[in-house]
Amino acid sequence: MREAVTIVLIDEERVTLSKWARGRSTPARLVQRARIVLGAAEGRENQEIAAELGCTRRTVGTWRNRFATDRLAGIERDAPRSGRTPAVRAALEAEIIRKTTQETPPNATQRSTRSLAKALGCDDTLVHRVWRDNGLKPHLKKTFKVSNDPQFTEKLVDVVGLYLDPPEHALVLSCDEKSQIQALDRTQKSLPLFPGRLKTLTHDYKRNGTTTLFAAIELAEGRIIA
Repeated sequence: MREAVTIVLIDEERVTLSKWARGRSTPARLVQRARIVLGAAEGRENQEIAAELGCTRRTVGTWRNRFATDRLAGIERDAPRSGRTPAVRAALEAEIIRKTTQETPPNATQRSTRSLAKALGCDDTLVHRVWRDNGLKPHLKKTFKVSNDPQFTEKLVDVVGLYLDPPEHALVLSCDEKSQIQALDRTQKSLPLFPGRLKTLTHDYKRNGTTTLFAAIELAEGRIIA
């Protein structure tokens, strides 16, 4: 049976490991690794540490050996993994962002990870990661409206200035309207509310045309005129 590597800590390492093991803002994986090393430094077996931390003996052995080789830096960073090299992402990331933000695909309203990956000859997982890391969500939209009035800025200053500094004895009203309000009515009367049951409405309704609401608020008194 192979014997576990003996771990001997210097004071600085013990202080750092204890801080990681108790830190509320420390990543969970680093908390676990710090506790593994602290347990190993107490002379405990891998199986015992694994049972206490709810992980496998292999995990304990991995981080025990990593600390013995590289000390604190060995458990603070993850080991490089096989797979796509960072160079591939570095070469394509700028182009993925450019196409996503500046180009519209033919016969579609926005890019998808698969269509963009096909256009660039890469894996759609890479596109997804670049979108995620750069906060790109081309499938979501947010509406806006900007006035095309060439005097918009001057009018805006006049209106806002009237609210902020109205003339003496002036009556300032803020008016708005909501049109095309559907006048709906239920086909039957509602059933009353009583303990244990909500007020109920029929699922169907009848239309009584539409109506328009005009309202103004008198700023001085906060009175609404409708």
